[in-house]
Amino acid sequence: MTQGAGQGPDVWHDGATTGGTGTARTLSPAQTAPGAPVAAPQPGTPGLPVDTTGPQTDRTPPVTPGGPLSALRAGGPAPAPAPVHHDPRPAADPALRAAPPTPGADPLTVTAAAPPPPPAPGGPEPVAPGPAPAAPGAPGPVEGMPEEYTPTARDLPVIGAAAAVPEGREPTMVDVPAAATSGNEGDGPLYVVGDVHGYLDELRAALRQFGIIDADNKWIAGNARLWFLGDFTDRGPDGIGVIELVMQLSAEAAAAGGYCKALMGNHELLLLGAKRFGDTPVNSGAGTASFQAAWLLNGGQRTDMERLADHHVQWMSRLDAMALADNHLLVHSDASCYLDYGSTIEDVNDAITEALQRNDAEETWELFRKFTKRFAFREETAGPAAVRDMLDTFGGKRIVHGHSPIPYLLGEVDSEDGESAPNVTGPHVYADGLAIAMDGGVTMGAKLLIAQLPLVQ
Repeated sequence: MTQGAGQGPDVWHDGATTGGTGTARTLSPAQTAPGAPVAAPQPGTPGLPVDTTGPQTDRTPPVTPGGPLSALRAGGPAPAPAPVHHDPRPAADPALRAAPPTPGADPLTVTAAAPPPPPAPGGPEPVAPGPAPAAPGAPGPVEGMPEEYTPTARDLPVIGAAAAVPEGREPTMVDVPAAATSGNEGDGPLYVVGDVHGYLDELRAALRQFGIIDADNKWIAGNARLWFLGDFTDRGPDGIGVIELVMQLSAEAAAAGGYCKALMGNHELLLLGAKRFGDTPVNSGAGTASFQAAWLLNGGQRTDMERLADHHVQWMSRLDAMALADNHLLVHSDASCYLDYGSTIEDVNDAITEALQRNDAEETWELFRKFTKRFAFREETAGPAAVRDMLDTFGGKRIVHGHSPIPYLLGEVDSEDGESAPNVTGPHVYADGLAIAMDGGVTMGAKLLIAQLPLVQ
């Protein structure tokens, strides 16, 4: 299993939305697309196809599951309460609908909010590379953009201001954590953290709002349980700082009787590939690509690569891909690719860990490609069916994921001026109430989400 920590601009507490004071920036449509990395095409080489809008159904032969890898991981599932965003379609159970929306606060301004009792916390798209970029991790500056930001996928709009929501859809709802009670004696409250992407200051602010860390960034949540859903690096200024905080909190939480764990995200696979394989050519299915080029085009930060040490690489390569906690199936991507690697959570985790241990560029690229897929649960009919397929196979009553920014799931469109950030107020519940999206769009200047599970009914 894993250990983790995150960062974020905004949090939900007792019905209040707090904005993080971080460095998230709003980007114009022509500059980047926050949740979907891509590799630049080589001159004369077709670009890498990446499915960013349709449900994921492809299933290539899985890596042989199984293997003595359980000892490499630690931790496990457990029970607790949390908040929500709701899809306008009726949920299977009326009790799963969220409370009425509350006016959202400025996502980049931290406001006072009464934190709940000490808790327990937790896509890029491949593309053919362009002309060999500078040294690993040295992305060139983009005109009009801060030096620490690197352009990302160009096939998705960047959300700067929440545009009118299409009729029939409603914006996300304010997430209100339930009281810190536990369904299992001896287990503290369960928390999950969405995509962090290097925004360390926002993460710290969010964790403090939930009473998980103190002013010195030390764990104070006792036996709380914290899960990070992956994507710790790229796009933001301090991905390595995020990883180190997660590792630190893992040790401190364990000593206090709780735990802090993390899942593998597609950006972890991307960073591992860039570190291990650099410009080694890989067959993208639409031409030749490389991890180095894909990483740079998906927000890879030079300072992260410079600080990436062996113990960081070992930690990332042993992260689990999925977990079950209090009947919540936790994954990074809203994709069905997990089914390609086994029929149990343990088999999937072992198969992916073994694949990374083989240190094969082509095999690692295939993992990255699959984890980059998105929107498998969004379609009105196919979406709920895809979620049920995952739940029937791996267990749980709801799936909780990051990866796809909530504004994309809601079909919001970016404004041309990019003067305001998306109005994300909390997690988004959709697919007949069976799926919870946790990527609040911190890379767009929106929120870094933390929620207590189960979400408040």
